[in-house]
Amino acid sequence: MHRPARIYFVCFLLSTLFFINARAQTLFTYGDQSVSKEEFLKAYKKNNVKTKPTDKSYRDYLELYSRYKLKVKAAYDLKLDTIPSLLAEIQNFRNQMADSYMNDQGNLNRLVNEAFVRSQKDMHLAVIYIAAPANAKPADTLKAFLKARSAYDQLKKNRKFADVADEFSEDPFVKSNHGDIGFITVFTLPYELENLAYNTRPGRLSSFYRGKNGFYILKNLGTRKAIGRIRAAQILMAFPFNASDAAKNEVKMRADSIYQELIRGANFGELARKFSGDNLSYQTGGEMPEFGVGRFDADFEKAAFALTKDGDFCPPVMTSFGYHIIKRLSRRNISTEKSKAVLEAVRQQVMSDPRIEYSKKALQGRIYAQVQFREHPFNQAALWMYTDSLLKNKPAPAFSDLDAQTILFSYGDKKATVKDWIAYRNSIRNIPSLTNGKTPRAIMDQFEQTICFDYYRSHLENYNAEFAYQLKEFKDGNLLFEIMQRQVWDRASTDSNGLKAFYDANQNKYWWQPSADAILFTSSNSRVAEDVKARIKSQPLAWRRITDSTNGQAQSDSGRFEMNQIPPPEQARLQPGAFSSLLSNTADNSVTMAYIVKLYPNRTPRNYREARGLVINDYQAYLEESWIRELKKKYPVKLNESIFRLLPK
Repeated sequence: MHRPARIYFVCFLLSTLFFINARAQTLFTYGDQSVSKEEFLKAYKKNNVKTKPTDKSYRDYLELYSRYKLKVKAAYDLKLDTIPSLLAEIQNFRNQMADSYMNDQGNLNRLVNEAFVRSQKDMHLAVIYIAAPANAKPADTLKAFLKARSAYDQLKKNRKFADVADEFSEDPFVKSNHGDIGFITVFTLPYELENLAYNTRPGRLSSFYRGKNGFYILKNLGTRKAIGRIRAAQILMAFPFNASDAAKNEVKMRADSIYQELIRGANFGELARKFSGDNLSYQTGGEMPEFGVGRFDADFEKAAFALTKDGDFCPPVMTSFGYHIIKRLSRRNISTEKSKAVLEAVRQQVMSDPRIEYSKKALQGRIYAQVQFREHPFNQAALWMYTDSLLKNKPAPAFSDLDAQTILFSYGDKKATVKDWIAYRNSIRNIPSLTNGKTPRAIMDQFEQTICFDYYRSHLENYNAEFAYQLKEFKDGNLLFEIMQRQVWDRASTDSNGLKAFYDANQNKYWWQPSADAILFTSSNSRVAEDVKARIKSQPLAWRRITDSTNGQAQSDSGRFEMNQIPPPEQARLQPGAFSSLLSNTADNSVTMAYIVKLYPNRTPRNYREARGLVINDYQAYLEESWIRELKKKYPVKLNESIFRLLPK
């Protein structure tokens, strides 16, 4: 067999095996449509959570599911899926649901679990920082690198961290903290530094790290169990950053005076409003938002968390900002339980934290791969000149290798051209957050991501099987409702002649069991019920006026009711003019009771008016069964018994 023939034979064999396997997985067909074993099991498990799978339970559900499929098939054949109102509902549902799929759940879950684990401990951290902004000149970056490297070498020679920090660190607070920034926890530091810290063992130095704004050396001074979060109020007696010792002593004397006033019973909030130099909290009586470790000066936090009871306050504590008198308002521990509520709270923090960009980067890579993103070669220098001219309303320069139709990148079944790029640049020209401080290449990356993400979102069902399943399930559900409305519900409620004929043919089905003319009352609580009961006993004919006078605390409904519809337990003993016992609803403390007007102790036939509600229900069932028989003739249902026997028990 020569090579082309062999390739053809292999392809034919593989396609045949695939076809046989697909046929082998078909559980049943209806007309020219098929349902796989997997699809049936997914629907079965979703709707039979508490039912143990058996041959009978499968066959019972198979009947329900095949009927559902037949009805939806009929809806498609009638082109109900093209009705504008249904199309709008599906689009709204699609828009709402798509957002939850526009993230990388795997990476997001990893970030949430990571944050939860890190929240269980506080880390005592020391830092040396050497500034080197991203836009620094190469010579300045090299100078910062050499300085940081020298500091790192000193630490490796076991020189004290505080001494090295005092000599090298450019942290503005190093003179007061000597590099020791106190305790930190998750969400305290930028994520890149948090990772560096949590990957450093207690007592050890971190690796030498180049961050976004400079070089960092960290030391893990030790960890402890997380001490939680606190709400506090403060009175701040501030002094300038470069205040002299004499100025600081003067401020301390004023702080001590205020502290003595508090000891004598002065109101903390009033003193904060009058004297505190904290512009953010003095108007609220010194009250601060809840905080954990790592948010404020280490000495401030140490004093705040040292307060043992709500309402306690401490003597003045000095920081770089001044003297603080701190009052504890409340304190809560960090949850150690991975409950759904706790993880959801952590998830919300992750979603609002810059670390979510790491998850978005992973998502971007996956989306680019799925839409088969490919950047075409183009003259970047020419494109930037071309763009700049058009944005300044100048004639576009001519280039031999670039014009408005030049393809920049392709994705899915689309191509983005220079013309599309110019349209994007014009659309964001008045949005500083999308342009300021960004290079043309960075804005191009932004354009590519925007285009690809929009395409992926609008074609999500092509890339995500679960999304496609949920979208089809919603669409088919809407079609089912629409066709049931047309074929059964509307016909049953509006076909007066059909209803009457159905009643006449089935009169013997519609009987009153022992019953009573009664008034049913529902009250918001037993006190209201007893009050209504007492008033109606003296004025039975005024029951509606009495009910209306309760301002909605009681409702009433009169009619003929079978005895099993009247609140138990003493229906058999009820007589005209009597009230039943009060029946309490534990869910909302409401109370139900009945007032008996007339008894019908014997079974009696219902006339058409009395039976109409029951007749409509039965007529709907009759119409539905007649319709299903027609559908089964039109789309015969055929079960593959050999596959059915493979369903897991």
